[in-house]
Amino acid sequence: MRDRVVVCMSGGVDSTVAALILKERGHEVAGLTFWFWSFAGAPDYAGRTKCCSIDAATQAAAEVGIPHETIDLSDSFRELVLLDYVKRYRAGETPNPCARCNRLLRFGSALDYARENGFDAVATGHHVRRAEGDGRFTLLRGVDPEKDQSYFLYALQQDELERLVFPVGARTKAEIVEIARSRRLTCAALPESQDLCFALRGETRFLFEEADFAPGPILDLHGRELGRHNGLPNYTVGQRRGLRIPSSQPLYVIDLDPERNAVIVGGTSVLSRTWLAATDASYVSGEPPEDGRKVDAKIRYRSPASPARLETPTARRFALQFKEAQRAITPGQIAAIYDEEQLLGGGTIARVKSNP
Repeated sequence: MRDRVVVCMSGGVDSTVAALILKERGHEVAGLTFWFWSFAGAPDYAGRTKCCSIDAATQAAAEVGIPHETIDLSDSFRELVLLDYVKRYRAGETPNPCARCNRLLRFGSALDYARENGFDAVATGHHVRRAEGDGRFTLLRGVDPEKDQSYFLYALQQDELERLVFPVGARTKAEIVEIARSRRLTCAALPESQDLCFALRGETRFLFEEADFAPGPILDLHGRELGRHNGLPNYTVGQRRGLRIPSSQPLYVIDLDPERNAVIVGGTSVLSRTWLAATDASYVSGEPPEDGRKVDAKIRYRSPASPARLETPTARRFALQFKEAQRAITPGQIAAIYDEEQLLGGGTIARVKSNP
């Protein structure tokens, strides 16, 4: 472990305890918080969002006894994350902005800050473990299966992992909270963030234009109109609630068709698919795994990993043939691939089929 470490602090319990652990190990520790809400037209979050708080992070750093700095990345966040989020919804996808933010903004900015300010490493409160062997770094699932966040970190590369540490990944969430309580840290009593950081009371409508919510047809798989929707951004693959369609069987969103401004619905049998193609691929080792390799794959953060065969992996894309059909594979989400506990990489789901 290196001597000088900067910790990305949200004000929550995980990042605060990460800083505390490193300090108690004898390292010189400082806190760093990124702020994203100063661009023109940004909503007023009164100094906080649902995943980070300047005030809470400042207080957490003071309680741990380390210096703390805030850096404004508002313009980059708007360009790289928010506008992409809207663009992908307009293309009929359901994006995963957290993975994109980690990939294109947070880690790179933190590592740049560390290099420019003489820090040896960057630490975060992610529930994931880093291992080293034969001069290579691997990422392993966090010990707590309910809090494992490796799914969001599929794009980390070897040069980044060399300077990253994850102090809480080998502990359960309960253990982390108990450490905070035992030190009487304020973060121990804070509620845990669940929603997107930019969701206002669970809504992201403020990001879109009114034209994005133009009503349109809800169609069955044969093109028959069954009802009307109230804007494509209000729907995602697998959704059942809110369709308001009388039917003798449950109906789910199967696809979004922006060209026709249509929501496509069907029954359970067509909701499950066995194959996907992913783009914007990234691999932790730096190289694609071998074609035909048996892997475990997660198609969303909260879904369990399922057995699959990796097909035609290249530097930019791969396909997955699942052993069993997967419910509601959603374009725009991340497909993360594993070898048991080890994260191999991932990519953005682009296409799905029942068979290749």
